[in-house]
Parts: sequence; structure tokens; C-alpha cells
Amino acid sequence: MPLGVCLYFRAGSFPGAAHRAAAGAQRRGSTRTEAQLAAQQEQLRNLTKTIQQQQQAIEKLTVPSETKQAENDTALPPGNQVASTTPMVPPDPADSDSQKPVPAAPAAQSTTPVSPLQLKIGNATLTPVGFMDMTAVFRSTNVGSGIGTNFGSIPLSNTTQGKLTETRFSAQNSRVGFRFDSDTHGAKVLGYLEADFLGNAPSNLVVGSNSDTLRMRLYYLDVQKNGWEFLGGQSWSMLTPGRKGISPLPGNIFYSQNMDTNYQVGLVWSRDPQFRVVYHPSDTVAMGLSLENPEQYIGGSSGAGATTLPSGLASAYGSQLDSGSSSSTPNMSPNVIGKIALDPQFGKGNLHFEAAGLLNTFRLYNPATLQHFSAAGGGGSVNVIYSPVKNFRLLSLNYWSDGGGRYLFGLAPDLVVRADGSPSLVHAGSTIDGFEYQKGNSAIAAYYGGLYIGRNVVIDPATGKLVGYGFSGSGTNNNRTIQEATIDYTRTLWKDAKWGSISMIMQYSYLTRDPWYVAAGIPSNASTNMAFFDLRYTLPGSAPAGAIQ
Repeated sequence: MPLGVCLYFRAGSFPGAAHRAAAGAQRRGSTRTEAQLAAQQEQLRNLTKTIQQQQQAIEKLTVPSETKQAENDTALPPGNQVASTTPMVPPDPADSDSQKPVPAAPAAQSTTPVSPLQLKIGNATLTPVGFMDMTAVFRSTNVGSGIGTNFGSIPLSNTTQGKLTETRFSAQNSRVGFRFDSDTHGAKVLGYLEADFLGNAPSNLVVGSNSDTLRMRLYYLDVQKNGWEFLGGQSWSMLTPGRKGISPLPGNIFYSQNMDTNYQVGLVWSRDPQFRVVYHPSDTVAMGLSLENPEQYIGGSSGAGATTLPSGLASAYGSQLDSGSSSSTPNMSPNVIGKIALDPQFGKGNLHFEAAGLLNTFRLYNPATLQHFSAAGGGGSVNVIYSPVKNFRLLSLNYWSDGGGRYLFGLAPDLVVRADGSPSLVHAGSTIDGFEYQKGNSAIAAYYGGLYIGRNVVIDPATGKLVGYGFSGSGTNNNRTIQEATIDYTRTLWKDAKWGSISMIMQYSYLTRDPWYVAAGIPSNASTNMAFFDLRYTLPGSAPAGAIQ
């Protein structure tokens, strides 16, 4: 056989060999196809599982379970700054659900924003804040001060007003406002405006129209960057107790859960124009300094008694001192307030501790002797709020001052005037002690508040009589002590992230005051029982992510 033919047959040109080669190739192709199908089925199962997980996340965001909703109905998480609403017990940072990241739903499947009332303008967010209140007030004596109680002038039981009861309905405490949040050059910027309808009202207000007057409560700009915070505008005084750090936001301020718009006897507070700087070296430490609007105050506001001036100086000093009706006093320098706040874990609970100091100055001029007089006053506070277990808080807020009575809601004068025209400072101090507890959609709080105002008596050289504050023969609103015991109950009736919430707030208080002097045959003190009932609708919405908290 020729060599070429032999080589041809050896190369596999036999029909049986060709069939075997084709069958092997087919088996190898079938194996690859099965592997690809198996891989695709596994990918399909993983995709189905991912879609189910995302759907569950969306349902949790939009339709919370009854159990979850019951736990969070009344909680006011950080960032949910809905105006200066009566604050619920804030959740503990260590175990609050509001601190845990929530899985983001796919943009294509999410149609409802978290805060439906927010308006985006470039990189800025505008969020309306506020609520509508309808309040009913009953008092066992006729205090005659509207829904905010004039603690310093509770009528004595032997007077006509002391023998009459008082009932009032009002929507004045309703609030409107907005917050403006933006990121600018790496800094967080917050503009905050808040107003209510408790402004100066005409004398015939409740006869027909009940056209309550809008007034500014808060209006400030706050900037934070690299641990530093700067604020300018009208805000809560830095001397006002806080719940968390040193913050101007209403949810971080302590002013009780009371419905009384003058809050609780013994509370140290004001809302005034100021410049402040705060340094945050860590999440648990804050240090601040504030320059705030001063006022040389001698009493006369909130029903409290005013200092009696020596008769020869009454005319000349009337324009230099504020007796509850003047805002043109020639103040020497701004009030200086410093504060340090600590928010560490303490044992198994959370602790808020703060210490604050006040420096204020007074300057007077006696035209009869051509002399200037000045004095430096001040005060200090130590406040503790401790949560030994979740949603239960114990608190003790304490203040003492020498010339700082104005910060006690104006219930104590800062000074009296001596016969030569020089100022003499009045001692005044207060305490608030109590607890706050929240369970599901209910919250309860109880407080005792008390304040003491020292006597400061001088001799009027023109008459030889005693003048000043708390002297024999002084008015019955020259108070030595004022005390109030309060219990509050709040129930959230309904809440929805898109539509807001409706809540019911009730307060009962017993208040008593003891003047320094009462004439013979007159009751030695005055007291009243007070009950508040309030129905509140709160707007939905909260601060945008990453905003100042």
C-alpha cells in the first residue's frame, strides 16, 4: 500500500473514529450548558431574596408595625425639632432606635419622602415646624393672667379674687415657624424661627374677635464646623437648663412638660438676644460662652412685687431701672454666661451634668450728688438629669444668685437702692426636682419647684421709713417663697409620619406663696389649684439628615 494512503487512514479517517469524536464534543457542550443554567438559577434565587429584603425594608419605613409604633409614638428622637413643643422623655442614646441606621429603599421604588413638608432649594432644606393647641384652664382662685400663670400674685383667700374661680379656653399657645438647614463650605448652617400668639393683646381681646397677637419666640442663626459652634439672634438663654449638651434647639432644652406657658416655679430661663460660642471637643463634652441682653431689674413682672425706692430718688432712678414696664434702662455691659456640659454613660444609664455661671453688672447715677455707682452681681447653677433605665429620668436643677433674680421668670428683683443711690443686690435661688417616665404612647412627669427671695431693707432718709424689698409694711406680693407641685400626663392618640400626630396633655398643679409681710388678721399665704387640658395637633417632619441636632 502506498505510504500516503497508509498515513491517511492512520490519521482517523475511519467512520467509527469520526462518530466518537463528535459524541465527545457534544457531551462537553452539554456539561457547560448545565453549569451555566445552574449559575443563572442561583443568581435568580439571590436576586429574589434581595428584592424581598428591600420590600421588607420599605414596609418597615412606610407602614410600621403596631408594636414598633407603640414604642415610638411619644418619643422625641434627636433631630425631630417640631418647635418648642412640650418635650417627651428623649430616648436614651445608647439604645434608641433613632440612632440606628435604616436601610435606604431603592429610589425607583420609594415614592413617599420621610419628611413630606420639606422643601429643597439647591443644597438647602426648608422645614415648617409648629403645632395647633386648644387649651382649657381651670383655677380655684381668679389669678386673671390667661393660660400663663402669674406665680407672684396668687390672690389671698380674704380678697374678692381669692373667692372666685377661673375658667378659660384659648388657642394662643399654637406655634408656627420653620428651620432652614444647609451645608456651606463644610459648615452646617441652621436658621430657626418660631412664633406663637401670646403677644401683647388689646384690652377687649376676648369680647369678640379673640385676635391674639403673633410674637417672636426664637429667631437665630447657628453655624457649626470642626467642633465649633457660633450663634447670633434670639434664643433660649444659655443659663436655661439643657437636656443634652449645650444646644439652642427646643428638644434639647429643659422647660418641663407643663402646659402652663410660664412653665414651672423655680425654672431658670429667658429667651433673649445673644451671641454665643460653643466648643465641642467630643460627643460627650461641650463648653460655651454667651453674651446676652442685660436689664437692670427691680421686680414688678409676672405679678411679683417691685422694689420700693427711697422717695428722694424715685423720680431720678425710675428711668434707670426696670420695674416690669420699661425697656430703656442704661445697662452698663452685656450679661456674661459660661457653661460646661457633660453627657457620659454612668453605670448602665445616661447622665447629663452641667454647671453654669452668670456675671452681670449694674451702673446708676445720682443727679443729686453727681455720683456714679456700680456693682457686679452673678449666680451659678448645677443641674443633673440621670436616666438609670430606658425612658425614666430623675432630675435636680439648682440655682443661686446675688443679683440674678430676673432669670427666675422675673419673680425676684436684682437689686434695691440705698439712701445714697448705690445698688444693693438681692439674694435669690431656686430648685426643681422630679422625674419623667414614658411607656408606649403615654408619658408622665412630676415636679416640685420652689424659689426663695431674700429680704433687703434700707432706710429712706426723707421719711425715716423702711424701703427696699420685704420690709415691714411692704406689699403682699413681696414674696419670700413660692412653691409649686405639678403632675403631667401626656397621651399620643394618633401618629403618622406623613400626617403628623394628635396628643392629649393634662396638668395639675398646687401653688402656694408666702409674702415677707402681711398685716394682722390677713392670711399668711396664698394658694391655688390649677388644672390644664390640651388637645394638640403637631405637624409632621423632622430635621434633614446630617443637619444640626
